[in-house]
Amino acid sequence: MTKKVQIAKTDLYVNPIGLGANAIGGHNLYPNLDEENNKKVVRNAVDAGLDFIDTAFSYGKGRSEELVGEAVKQTAKRNDIVLATKGAQKLAGDDVITDNSPAFLKQTVEESLKRLQTDYIDLFYIHKPDENTPKDEAVGALKELKDEGKIRAIGVSNFSMDQLIEANRDGYVDVYQGHYNLFNRAAESDYLPYTAENNISYVPFFPFASGILTGKYTKNTTFNDFRSKMPHLKGEAFEQNLEKVEQLREIANAKQAEVSHVVLAWYLTRDSIDTVIPGAKNSEQVLNNLKALDVQLTEKEVQHIADLFS
Repeated sequence: MTKKVQIAKTDLYVNPIGLGANAIGGHNLYPNLDEENNKKVVRNAVDAGLDFIDTAFSYGKGRSEELVGEAVKQTAKRNDIVLATKGAQKLAGDDVITDNSPAFLKQTVEESLKRLQTDYIDLFYIHKPDENTPKDEAVGALKELKDEGKIRAIGVSNFSMDQLIEANRDGYVDVYQGHYNLFNRAAESDYLPYTAENNISYVPFFPFASGILTGKYTKNTTFNDFRSKMPHLKGEAFEQNLEKVEQLREIANAKQAEVSHVVLAWYLTRDSIDTVIPGAKNSEQVLNNLKALDVQLTEKEVQHIADLFS
């Protein structure tokens, strides 16, 4: 039986390994997605004990929410699953406009409820900040929805440090989702101390740094997509980073685990990181990610990994 963790000060308790659903219906992010397989991934994840699913309007312009909603309905386990989604974008022709106004946030929550086929959302994030709306007013609108029972917890994502502080002026922010992994630990200097002090859960995105932290790349790996422009996957930096990953592999081999398991287990040792939400395109990846729960890192190993990627 998986020990569940509490997400900060909320009443949400989850398996610490969740599912990032951007490859579920995210046709604008990934080509050639099979929607029936997408739903199967969600159903199999739930059957395997995963109960925290993170989606967003921007994944397929609502299609991810629709597929997640259909799959969850098929499992007949809605009340056992914590559904997180994100909104703040609206379509204006071919343009995508970010809008944090209270009126639009209330509208987009209603639309997400319909797509997810549910009468409540466990965790709703403001996905991105706009330029004009005071962030405490935006969060205040979500607090009203929380009081109405339409959402259970309030999150923000991609906010600057100043925007997060403004958003949390009344103490209503429960979760912050931001960029953090072993190759990008900038959050340790500002976000993580703040979230720990204010009992806000920090959910990292890009936990595998575009795949290198899964241990599947070699020096002969080439990229012909967005990854080809990423500094940590180019030239000499790429080779140096692969050497660090090989040192992680030594720890993983000693535990009869994989590099990705060690990486996820390390994140869960960080202050205010209660959960991780790696993405998955197939059921095998979901089941593999769950094996991270079997990895126990010693304090010495935790420090060694921190030093290796400092």
